[in-house]
Amino acid sequence: MLFGIGYDIHRLVENRRLILGGVVFDYHLGLLGHSDADVVIHAICDALLGAAALGDIGEHFPDTDVRWKDVSSSVLLLKVVHLLQESNFKINNVDVIILAQKPKIGVRKQEIRKNIAQLLCLDVNRVNIKATTMEGVDAIGRGEAIAAQSIASLHENT
Repeated sequence: MLFGIGYDIHRLVENRRLILGGVVFDYHLGLLGHSDADVVIHAICDALLGAAALGDIGEHFPDTDVRWKDVSSSVLLLKVVHLLQESNFKINNVDVIILAQKPKIGVRKQEIRKNIAQLLCLDVNRVNIKATTMEGVDAIGRGEAIAAQSIASLHENT
C-alpha cells in the first residue's frame, strides 16, 4: 500500500463561485485561483500524485499554462486518475478534511463525498469527508480563506 498527503489553501474573494469537492455552494465569496480553485479536489490530486511519486498538481497543471485558466478542478482530478491508471495504480481510498469558518460544510459533506467517489470511480465507502472550523484563529478563522488536507492510499495493479 502506498500513501500520499495533499494540502491546498485559497483566499476567499468576491465575484467568484465557491466550489468544494466539485459542489457549488451558495455563498457570497468564492476561492481565488487560476482554475476554479477547488481546494478539496486540489488536495486530493496532490495526495494521489504523492502516493504514486508522480510529482504535484503544480507540475502537471501549472498556473502559467492558459489551458488550465478557470478550468473545473474535476477535470484535473480525472486527468490525475487517468495518469494513475496509465502508471498501473489503483486508488484504495481518500480521506479529506475541509478547514473553513464559513460557510457551514457539514450539510453538504455527503454530496461532496458522493461526487468525489464518482470522479474517482470508487465506492462511496472509500471516500471520507470531514470539516472543521478554525475557531476564529488565523486567515481561515477570520473567513479570509478555505483550506483542505487529504490523504490517499493506492496499490499497484498486479
